Amino acid sequence: MNLIIRLLLNALAVFILAYALGGVSVDGYGSALIVAIVLAILNVLVKPILVILTLPVTILTLGLFLLIINALIILLADKLIDGFSVDGIWIAILFSILLSILQSILHSFFKEDKK
Repeated sequence: MNLIIRLLLNALAVFILAYALGGVSVDGYGSALIVAIVLAILNVLVKPILVILTLPVTILTLGLFLLIINALIILLADKLIDGFSVDGIWIAILFSILLSILQSILHSFFKEDKK
């Protein structure tokens, strides 16, 4: 149940950011939900491989290269999903940063109390 709530919140974050940012567009909330699912799958499968392959560059840049990796994941999702588009790498970086912030805010509202 927690996974479904997290995916719905991520879809809401994608939908809000697509509305707020000029270079990102999504067809509707259904497409935003598909984007959230695809981003979750790409973050589980592709991102660890990219992090390992670019580890020297990531260490050299003190972790800032992870922003580029996140943007590449978003651009890959753009290529895989028809109802989602991102104009370029800089918009993808900005979208990635804002998506992380908005997800943190939304998930903090629905955080379960651990006793």
